[in-house]
Amino acid sequence: MTSLAQTILPHLPYLRRFARSLTGKQASGDAYVASVLETLIADSSAFPVKMSPRSALYRVFLKSWNAVSINATTEPVVGFDDVSMRANEADSRLESITPLPRQAFLLISMEGFTPDEAAAILDVTGAQFESLLDAAAREIAEQVATSVLIIEDEPLIALDLEGVVKSIGHTVLQIARTKREAVEAFKSQHPGLVLADIQLADGSSGLDAVNEILGEAEVPVIFITAYPEQVLTGLRPEPTFLIPKPFKHETVKAVISQALFFNMRAKNKNKAHQPKKIT
Repeated sequence: MTSLAQTILPHLPYLRRFARSLTGKQASGDAYVASVLETLIADSSAFPVKMSPRSALYRVFLKSWNAVSINATTEPVVGFDDVSMRANEADSRLESITPLPRQAFLLISMEGFTPDEAAAILDVTGAQFESLLDAAAREIAEQVATSVLIIEDEPLIALDLEGVVKSIGHTVLQIARTKREAVEAFKSQHPGLVLADIQLADGSSGLDAVNEILGEAEVPVIFITAYPEQVLTGLRPEPTFLIPKPFKHETVKAVISQALFFNMRAKNKNKAHQPKKIT
């Protein structure tokens, strides 16, 4: 019979990553994980056996985390001296997101749980979880609000996407229906995010448009397509962010937030690794 320790051991590295993202510090994140393990050692009945082991572990952790009053605020946890363990600027900004929406966002974007799994971990309904994701998307947009180029040839879908983008605080620069329109719009307006379909109005390819755009500048791209098999071929570099049609609004909102958050995080890491100029 598998012991509780053997059951949770494979999931501990991921829980530590999650805890560090919540606290903004390696030391404090690890301390919270250690506290949860001590709780489970003292009372194994606290572990929800009807859930998957990983979901159950995260649920126990967040139940403990949310029981501490300071974690219900947006103030960072203090009391550890190793300032060098502070996360980069993107992680610091993430700390300022209201706690429950931040947890919902991280469970989806960083930990890869499905919305149903994440809702069960947070012990909320599906509708409540969607509201938490919406709140996270809006709060992230307040910090990294950007302009968006939509490459989509179906007018109703384009208008739908425009509404989603605007609902979480971003602006839409233009809706392009062809490769030529898309490339010209990008060169003239320099958006901070691109939402792209694959098959465009004149028979041109959204993939070709994006490849030309990325030759001009680095920008996060989200493909939204009814033909994911045309992208996920394994024959060339594939997109990080892909949403199949028909799409749900909450999915688009969450992926936009992920794309902008991780793009900001990558930029800050690149800056941190650049050699300092000696004067």
